[in-house]
Amino acid sequence: MSLITKDLLINFLFTILPLFLVQMIYFAKYSYRFENFKKRTFAIFPIVSLILCMIFPVDTGPYYVWDLRWIPFILGWLYGGYKLGIPLLFLMLFIRFWLNGDNGFYIACITFFSFSIVLFFISKYFSQFSVKYKVIISSSLTFIGLMISLLVSEQLFNINRGANLWTQYISIQIIAMVFTNLLWEVIQANFQVLQKLVKAEKLQMVSHLAASISHEVRNPLTASRGFIQMLSEETSDQKRKQYTEIALQELDRATEVINDYLTFAKPALEKEEKIHVAEEIQHVTNIITPLANMNSIQIKLSLLEDDQYVVKGERKKFQQCLINILKNGIESMEANGTLHVIQTNNQDTIQIDIRDEGSGMTQEQINRLGEPYFTTKEKGTGLGMMVSYSIINQMDGQITVVSEQGIGTCFSIKLPIYQ
Repeated sequence: MSLITKDLLINFLFTILPLFLVQMIYFAKYSYRFENFKKRTFAIFPIVSLILCMIFPVDTGPYYVWDLRWIPFILGWLYGGYKLGIPLLFLMLFIRFWLNGDNGFYIACITFFSFSIVLFFISKYFSQFSVKYKVIISSSLTFIGLMISLLVSEQLFNINRGANLWTQYISIQIIAMVFTNLLWEVIQANFQVLQKLVKAEKLQMVSHLAASISHEVRNPLTASRGFIQMLSEETSDQKRKQYTEIALQELDRATEVINDYLTFAKPALEKEEKIHVAEEIQHVTNIITPLANMNSIQIKLSLLEDDQYVVKGERKKFQQCLINILKNGIESMEANGTLHVIQTNNQDTIQIDIRDEGSGMTQEQINRLGEPYFTTKEKGTGLGMMVSYSIINQMDGQITVVSEQGIGTCFSIKLPIYQ
């Protein structure tokens, strides 16, 4: 391998180095959601490549230097059109004149000015071709451009570097063009895939948000439906009034859930209240009882009556958390099962144990509880447990789960007592 060939291969590294820089920028745009990176980011490749190739050329004798400027120049025209091609033309001529304004500068002026006219017309249709034809066109244009440069050098300026050197030069240029063009197409294809992934993620977020709203609204609507059914069966005016009030409360809770998720799917505590845990458990039990009756499930309560067992949080959110867990327990059991709700205290904390007699869970399933969209139910979304975990965490509490397959599951909620 001749010294000129080795130097041209080194020059080729300067050609493809900016391509990897462009790819890094595209990945950064996707990873960090940078919206200010536009398509003009591509201009980094031909501009930087052109500058590096011409600053570090291959010296073949007086009045003449060789480099791989044809590659970024042609690709810049073909992919960027005249808006990028014309600046590249004047940048290339400026650098060539600044390095050495000899006969080589005039050769570049004649060759590149005339060739830019051809590139101007081809660039309008280049994007319509397949990758195969793009590579063929770019390689053919490289060969034609170099032959024009050869003819201008020998016929107008009587500069002859020999057939051997020109053969090496043209061969390396064409091979480098094929490789660079394919590499750029791969980078573009990867970026298009990343863009599709971003769109898919956005669509998935919309889908998850819709599922979350549906899940959280279904609970109060189910309870309201149960009480409305009981209204048609109950003859006592006092009972009818009680059932009506509870049904209206649940409809109001459904409205609040919708308002919360229109802002953001993740529940947040907007205000802190003093919550009497025993009262809220009793209230939630009254709400969930119609669902339990429909599934032939009995709910047994063991509560502390002392008013000192108070926690801080948002009452509606706390009720939502308990309803989600109680509902899951009821749905996990077959008919004639029993759901136990036990309230105990341990020094500075209140503990609520919700124990069912369902099918139970594996340790792997327990570890994934609270993750978005993980569920053990066939038609569940997993959003109920995600919301429940979030609510308890924002109340400075914690949820622990103990489960055994075939026996049942126990959810233990620990909350700090408000002094």
